[in-house]
Amino acid sequence: MDSTEFIARTKAYSLRVIHLVESLPKDDTSRVLGHQLLRAGCSVSANYRAAKRAKSRADFIAKMGIVEEECDETLHWIELLVDSGRLKANKVALLKQEGIEILSMVVASIRTARSRR
Repeated sequence: MDSTEFIARTKAYSLRVIHLVESLPKDDTSRVLGHQLLRAGCSVSANYRAAKRAKSRADFIAKMGIVEEECDETLHWIELLVDSGRLKANKVALLKQEGIEILSMVVASIRTARSRR
């Protein structure tokens, strides 16, 4: 997968997060967790785009580290929404799997960039 395809994939992931947050129940807990999920989920694609414009390999690695953290945090909020009974696990299974796959690719990219120093 090239960087253009990965930009599209992370953007699609962020859009799926937006739709998920919009479908949450309208209670206080869902609003708080949903806000956190929305922030982290949209940050995945935004920070990947920033990483692609990095000024150096070190800058790329640092920005990809942010993508890694935000993707992992997105998974955390999804898990909390499921564990708190706000979402059914089967409703978010594909989104969670996509997050795990994106996270794995980001980690692999960071490792590759570090090994080329």
